[in-house]
Amino acid sequence: MENKTAKPRFCVLGAGHGGLAMSAHLGIMGFEVNLYNRTSDRLRLIQARGGIDLLGEIEGFGHIKIATSDIAQAIKDVDILMVVVPALAHRFIAEVCAPHLKDGQIIVLNPGRTFGAIEFKQVLEAKKCRADVMIAEAQTLIYASRMINPGQVKIFRIKNSIPVASIQVHHIPEVLKVINQAFPQFVPGDNVFKTSLDNIGSIFHPAICILNSGWIENEHEFQFYLQGATPSVAKVLEQMDAERVAVAAALGIQATTAKQWLYLAYDATGKNLHDAIQANSGYQGIMAPRTLNTRYVSEDVPMSLVPIASVGKMLGVETHTIRNIIQIASVIDGVDYWKKGRTVERLGINGMSVKDLRFLAIGAETNGLNKK
Repeated sequence: MENKTAKPRFCVLGAGHGGLAMSAHLGIMGFEVNLYNRTSDRLRLIQARGGIDLLGEIEGFGHIKIATSDIAQAIKDVDILMVVVPALAHRFIAEVCAPHLKDGQIIVLNPGRTFGAIEFKQVLEAKKCRADVMIAEAQTLIYASRMINPGQVKIFRIKNSIPVASIQVHHIPEVLKVINQAFPQFVPGDNVFKTSLDNIGSIFHPAICILNSGWIENEHEFQFYLQGATPSVAKVLEQMDAERVAVAAALGIQATTAKQWLYLAYDATGKNLHDAIQANSGYQGIMAPRTLNTRYVSEDVPMSLVPIASVGKMLGVETHTIRNIIQIASVIDGVDYWKKGRTVERLGINGMSVKDLRFLAIGAETNGLNKK
């Protein structure tokens, strides 16, 4: 960055629920922030008004310096690129950013879902991007938020603690030194495998949708987490969670359980996962999607569940419940999510040893990194 004492300049990439919340919040905090979206439809009112109305836990009008669908204009002269798009769009964002990135810029995926930072790095390399950038991912999105109207977003809750890790672990303190000027909630993660395998959305989102498909398709209005995660549904979530934790353990990583995460992120506790979900006031008012055509399925199945199950298969860890949810989602949507998702083959890590995977997790070069 040009001036080490100046406030960092941000570009938020994505004008969905999370991107609007982050842009407005940064603007209210006094940071210079650009907002990029692939299409200009969601930007017109923001461009006309010069900012975004923020409601809920933080309230005010967040000034936006530039709102644009021109990627070169959006990321020029910024210090931090906060990527806040569905994981299905990570590849696209990497492709369009590649020609315009500059040395020293920090890229943070909010969140990376499962192995997002690894995929982002692969795309930049494939595009022959020579810029010396730092690529990091957050374990989850910092906000529980929803867009209320064009140019207006509500933050239901800001999470307490969000681990962040970079592809090269020695860059984690440098990334946090900059990002903590705006978001003290971000804390050091161990490595990108840990942040990826602590992807709690992979457990909560797809299964609650699939197991409540009757309610959703009949347009029954209900609170997604508080009513959707019934005692029986929560038992399925707990089994999926145990499988996720087992895959992480096979890599030598102690994953955070979903129940532990609810306490760390929201101070919510309970004797089991169902009770901990019900104790989370941050979920109050978050309604279920009106259709199964939702990113909770179309994003979280291929970009979150598939990589967990694929790595599990490679390492000999059974993930029966996760695989069943993937299969049911594929049948419902008429999509083979195994072919669409982040499998070990598509990530270029098929056949790698646990040792080489752990080297990859900390950003060390090994002979296994080029294995296809």
